[in-house]
Amino acid sequence: MPSLGPMELVIILVIIIALFGAGRIAGIGSALGSSIREFKKAVRDDTDESTQNRIEAYEQTRRDEGKEAASHSSSR
Repeated sequence: MPSLGPMELVIILVIIIALFGAGRIAGIGSALGSSIREFKKAVRDDTDESTQNRIEAYEQTRRDEGKEAASHSSSR
């Protein structure tokens, strides 16, 4: 499978600039960059929320186990 060399990449870049213009390409790049930032932020927020939910569930389980152990020892 042939790979793209530097000359092919330059030709592709020139064609893209000719089709869209330099100003429009800058706008597309800006929009793409902000979209990537928003996506990363959403993934990070979701991960943080998921981690917090797991911590809370673990702590609740530990509290429940402690209550069960206390009730078993007091009933004897």
